[in-house]
This record gives sequence, structure tokens and C-alpha cells, in this order.
Amino acid sequence: MHWLELEGAVNARDVGGLPTEDGGAVAERRLLRSDNLQGLTPRDIKVLVDDFGLTTVVDLRGTPEVTKEGPGPLTSVESVRHHHYSVLPESGGTTDATADDISDALYLKRRQRTIERFPDDVMTALYLGYLEDRPESIVGALRTIAGAPGAALVHCAAGKDRTGVVTAFALTVAGVRRDAVIADYAASGERIHEILDRLRASPTYAPDLDKRPDDDDHRPKPETMSLFLGEVGRRYGGVVTWLDAHGFDAADVAELRGKLLG
Repeated sequence: MHWLELEGAVNARDVGGLPTEDGGAVAERRLLRSDNLQGLTPRDIKVLVDDFGLTTVVDLRGTPEVTKEGPGPLTSVESVRHHHYSVLPESGGTTDATADDISDALYLKRRQRTIERFPDDVMTALYLGYLEDRPESIVGALRTIAGAPGAALVHCAAGKDRTGVVTAFALTVAGVRRDAVIADYAASGERIHEILDRLRASPTYAPDLDKRPDDDDHRPKPETMSLFLGEVGRRYGGVVTWLDAHGFDAADVAELRGKLLG
């Protein structure tokens, strides 16, 4: 894994090089991950398209976010295709920064349901909600990564939660070691201040972030991904078994492994 030093995104990296259980490694320039792409500069686009061979963007943001933010610079690049797979319930103005106003009855009901999924850790509970609420988006995102003619880039707003879960699933399917999957997830914490500074500059995300002003509250922790993957194993038999139950079969697994391992 290595960072992409872009001018208009601060949580971008290539997961190439992560070790697999059988002694191999993920190929470089196959799967990239990032925070919001709205601020990409012409130089950034050149780096992504020309140097990394980007052909496919997997956007995990909710429809309200996409609508409020408007088209990003990459949408004007004809060689790059964009695919939208929200992993959040499509209601209200929810972002992944935090949630809607706490006085809203819908939010209160949603939060209670989230906590009930896994009372020990609210972020683990949130991630389990992605699987329960939008399994078709998880499957669609992984199929899009597998079928990308060049490099695929997965992103949301911060590039740590929704992107973290989809990337963790892709890496697990590819046979990446559990400790490496967890370390990749937690790496976003190294740049949490920069990530949140960017989001606070956007009227789309600033109101939600103002409700949780402590940056450390948003920092991804290794134990969260460990708990989440453990719960996926306990509840569903593991990532591959969960995917198979939602139509992502052995042929899909083989295609994704082939894409990421080269």
C-alpha cells in the first residue's frame, strides 16, 4: 500500500503490495481508494489516468451527497466510467460524516436500529448496516472493480468508512491477510485531520461534522475493522459466504481475485 500524493484529495492510496495468505501480494495499479474527488486538479487527473491507468470510479456516496456536491472534475474525462452504489439508506440528507439532526424522528429511529445491531461498538454496527440495508450495492461495487478494464478507484466522502468496508471485502476475497486488511483500513487515521478539514470546507458535510467536532471521534481504529470482520464471520460465515448468499458466486470471486492479484 502506498499513498497517492494528490493536490485535491488527501486520503488516496493504491492498495497494491498488500500481502496475501499464500505469500503473494495485491498487484499495483488495480485498486485505488480515496476520499471525495470533487477537488481534483488537472495534474491529479493526469496522474490518475495516465500514470495509474484509471478507467473506473466506484462512488459510494448517497444520492443527497452526489446531488449537493455536483459533478466532479473526473466526470468530464471520457475514458473514465462512473458507477454509483450508495451503501446508506436513501432517505434524508445523510452523509458519512455523521448523521442528520438529532431532533429528527427518522434519525432517532435509524440510530436506535444501528445500535441494536451491535451495542458494543457503534461503528461496527454502522458497517453491519451497510450489509443489511444495501447488499446489492456491496455486490455491485465488487463486480465493477472486478470488471474494470484498468484501475478502479473506490471513494465516498472521507474515504474511510464506506470505502473501508468495500475495500476490506475486496481484499478479503483476494486472500489478503487479515492483519493487512485491518492495517489498510486504519491507515486513514494517519490523515484524519486533513480529511476532516476538507470536509468542513464543504457546505454538504460541515453541518454534520459540527455535531462531532473532536477529530479523534472520526479516526478509524483497528479494533473496529477487527470486530466487524469477526461479526461477519460469526453471523454469516465470513465475507465470501455472505457474498455468495447475495449472488456473488464462485465465478465472481475468481474474477475479482484475478483482477487484484494479476
